[in-house]
Order: sequence, then structure tokens, then C-alpha cells
Amino acid sequence: MTWEAIAYLLGLLISGSLTFYAVWCIIMLSDLESDYINPVDLCSTLNAWVVPEVFLHSGLFTVFLLNGQWIPALLNLPLLVWNINKMASETQFFDPTLVFRHLPQYKKEGIIKAVFFLTCFFYYLYGMIVTLVNENLGLV
Repeated sequence: MTWEAIAYLLGLLISGSLTFYAVWCIIMLSDLESDYINPVDLCSTLNAWVVPEVFLHSGLFTVFLLNGQWIPALLNLPLLVWNINKMASETQFFDPTLVFRHLPQYKKEGIIKAVFFLTCFFYYLYGMIVTLVNENLGLV
């Protein structure tokens, strides 16, 4: 197995987990909207996963960048820059006093992230299959 295939496999695992995280955030925000959970519990639960999400995404970007996979790296760059910008401006965490005011924005952000990571998942699956087939045919 080449480093390229390992990078795509790692991309599959990370994008799959980030897809589930984004869907979980949408579900938690919907629970808040339906009043099944209070804002303090929601924010403490979601805030625990904000930094690991950015860390995993930046790690995935770094793996593709170091491996010379420019298309997946460039595909991940806009969302990564947006997440880093949120961290630099210190707006990455959910605030219990403002969560109801920003609920539609948070849900839209979660849907966009879920669609992005799901699309990336299938792209990485395709890339891994193509890499493994080419490796077995001796084209690499």
C-alpha cells in the first residue's frame, strides 16, 4: 500500500468521523430548538468537540499536503481557513446566552459541513480505489 493510498484511507476515516460529528451537531441543535435540552448543556457538550474537529481537519489537510495530493488539499483549504479564522477571532465556541439568537446560522453551518465532509468522503473513497487499482496493475 502506497503513501497515497494511506492518505486516502486516513481521509476516509477522518471525513467519515467529521460527517458524523456535523450530523450530531445538527441533531443537538434541533433538540435545543424542540426544547429537549437546555442551552448550557448543549454548549458544554458541543464546545468539547470544537477544537478536536479543527485539529482533525488540519491534520487531514497536512497529510494531503505532505503527500503531494494537491486537489484534496485545495478542496479542504477553504473550510480549514474559515475554521482557523473563527478560532483567531475567538468565535468558535457556542455561547449559552447567544445560542438561540444564532441557532439558524449554527444549523446552516452544520448542514454545510455535513455535506462537505460527506462529499469529501466519497471523493477519498474514489481516490483510494483508483490508487489501489493502479498499484495492483503496476501503473504507479
